[in-house]
Amino acid sequence: MNVRVLRIELKRSIAPWAGAVVLTSALAFLYLVNAAWWRGTTAWTAQWTSMALWTRALLDYLWPLAVGLGALQGLRDHRSKISELLTTTARPAWHRAATLAGTTAITLASAFALLVLVCAVQVLPNTEYAHLGWLPISLVGALSLVAGAVLGMGAGRALPSALTPPGLAMGAFVFTSLLRLSTESAAATTSVANRVSLLSPAVAQVREVLLTLSASVHLGQTIWLLGMAATGFALLAAATPRARLIALTPVLAGAVIALLVLPSDPRRTYVVDEAAAELVCDGPVCVTTAHQARLADLAGPGREALRLLHDALGGQAPVSVRENTAVLPDGSTPQWSRETVLFDFDDAIIAAAEGEELTWALIARGMVPGCAPVGWSSFGNDDIAQTVAVGWVLGDLRSLPRTGAASLRREVDAKAGPVWTDLKALPRAEQLSRINAMRAAALSCKGDAFDTLNGGASR
Repeated sequence: MNVRVLRIELKRSIAPWAGAVVLTSALAFLYLVNAAWWRGTTAWTAQWTSMALWTRALLDYLWPLAVGLGALQGLRDHRSKISELLTTTARPAWHRAATLAGTTAITLASAFALLVLVCAVQVLPNTEYAHLGWLPISLVGALSLVAGAVLGMGAGRALPSALTPPGLAMGAFVFTSLLRLSTESAAATTSVANRVSLLSPAVAQVREVLLTLSASVHLGQTIWLLGMAATGFALLAAATPRARLIALTPVLAGAVIALLVLPSDPRRTYVVDEAAAELVCDGPVCVTTAHQARLADLAGPGREALRLLHDALGGQAPVSVRENTAVLPDGSTPQWSRETVLFDFDDAIIAAAEGEELTWALIARGMVPGCAPVGWSSFGNDDIAQTVAVGWVLGDLRSLPRTGAASLRREVDAKAGPVWTDLKALPRAEQLSRINAMRAAALSCKGDAFDTLNGGASR
């Protein structure tokens, strides 16, 4: 397809409008909706992989849109009442199909590329971790829009009805929604359900900054989408019912091969990016490569927290501060270390702190890291025990930095006051004994840290 033909097709088709609708819709979602993609270390402006995954998550809505617009494009000849006339020309049917599909494919791929470019401009100043591991995620996203549009064009040509575009768009939306629900449900833990859920061009919400899609997911989805595009193109060029039936072969074969390639184990769907998880250290304080830009601000408070912990706990004190790189399934019990203060930049107490308050927050994580199941948020005894323990280390009860309602912070401080007073009234040896017992319960998650600190009074 030469430039002249491309220019003519752009003028007489809806391809430019399709690209414009996809691009503006995606940007409207990103900029106008206050959703999870704006928050924490997994924000779409924070890291390259998070950016790529969030743009893929938008395909829940953009992909059905591309399918519907493709079907509308496929109805062009039928609306113009020239279908029979075109079959009498010497120009091969596949040639006309390639011109029509190619124009839409170029437009949609360009729209997605512009979306990624806009996002990249936002990410560039926010991270020092530059890599190309995010590129396959975005390439598959662009391919999914092209494949969906071509499939829609083929279906529109095969089923020339005004109901075809909205019907296909709604069907595609139901398809992606059902696959998303299966991903989030317990059923996705089975091998078949996990494979089937990965046929969706969209991905789940980004929850861990160190996770990325595995190579087998990229390969399986590429095979499936190429089969989809091949079927769409074959339907677009087919002139007989038999040819249309044969045209279904690529998408069926692609689905079968993809299901064999896609990982059966959910733990092999999202894998840890080893390069991003590699530690960068300043003495005893370490962060991941993905967050190396934050090491300078953390090193000083981290060293001070270790010094204060050593002064208070002696030989029982932790000796290092490290960003937690363990990625555990949602609902599992956290795993903590006696020798290392493990933290996450998304921890509410860490995210809300800076300077001196960051030192207090790291002490809190070293004393009572919290035993809420992974992926859950909680408020209760651990928060009170944290406040008392940090006050004991510092020698004065402090209000710890926290996100959320100020009323919760006041409630924690109010409940911590009497426990702090009772603890300080005990002999120093008894205080240390209770603190050590509390810390053992907190680190093992096999007891109530507040109960232990309070001498069992809350039972």
